[in-house]
Order: sequence, then C-alpha cells, then structure tokens
Amino acid sequence: MLKTVFDPEIPVNIYDLGLIYKIDYTEADRTLHVDMTLTAPSCPAADFIMEDVRQKLVSIDGPEKVDLRLVFEPEWNRDMMTEEAKLELGFL
Repeated sequence: MLKTVFDPEIPVNIYDLGLIYKIDYTEADRTLHVDMTLTAPSCPAADFIMEDVRQKLVSIDGPEKVDLRLVFEPEWNRDMMTEEAKLELGFL
C-alpha cells in the first residue's frame, strides 16, 4: 500500500525512496506502527505525504489503529533508496 504514495516532486514512491524506517503490527490492540521520514526536514509536501500515508494505512483490513510517526534519525540519504529508485532517478 505504501508503494502507492508519492512525493509530488519526485516520481518514485516513498517506500522505494527509503522513507519508511519501521513497520510493526501489535496484534493485541491491532495497531499498525510506522516510522517514516522525509527527504528533507523542510519538505514542502510533508503534510500532503503524511496524510496520504495515513489514509492508505487506515484503508488496510486488519489494523484498527495507525500510529504514524515522523522521525529524522537516522537522517535520510540516497543510499537508502532501492536500486529501482536510483535507476529511475538517474543515480546509477
């Protein structure tokens, strides 16, 4: 589902960009825990991206709650991208 979320300024999804740091599911309270970051702390599309992620995650069958956290440690860098993303953006 996260591969359907894009930064409007970058033609690669946030998962392949390496912006998703953690995905955990707590079965006891049916909560999906996701830690993610942005390519830059001052990203102008931050609110849009976070809301898109939240909407996509709450649409999944199973989890009743979503705990979405925006984190900046470790700092994102290009090495976190998949090979596909690097190729798409011309970094290979």
